Amino acid sequence: MDNVVYLDYKAKELNNLKEGKKTMIIRGAMGRKLPYGKVNKGDVLYFIENNGDGLVKAKATVSEVFNSEQLTKEDSMQLIEKNQDKLLLDKGLQKRFGGKRYLVLISIKDFCLIENFQIDKSNYSNMDDWLPVGSIENVRIKL
Repeated sequence: MDNVVYLDYKAKELNNLKEGKKTMIIRGAMGRKLPYGKVNKGDVLYFIENNGDGLVKAKATVSEVFNSEQLTKEDSMQLIEKNQDKLLLDKGLQKRFGGKRYLVLISIKDFCLIENFQIDKSNYSNMDDWLPVGSIENVRIKL
């Protein structure tokens, strides 16, 4: 399964992945929402920044996934803290995900920059930061 994953531009997530400092992606919510239970080892993640340029710039393979059980605010904060060396979250992202009841921690491998391309988001009305696209070719805009 291919997924398009939005990265926080201000937190320099793409840069940290590129430099090999960041090896884990986090998502969290008060309920079980995407990608909770929907991302698996071997899936390919295509990365796009939330800076408005709409370009997919890199990809990586999922090496491990951890879907938390329901967490208390404290447990949620501890889990993030414990994995901060891999997550490299800035204060804004720590605040965004800390305290969420459900966290998904996704370890990645084989990160690489790719030739930039745009995707067709017309089938994704609720623009989330995680789009399960099946095959990237379904959404890749051919120039």
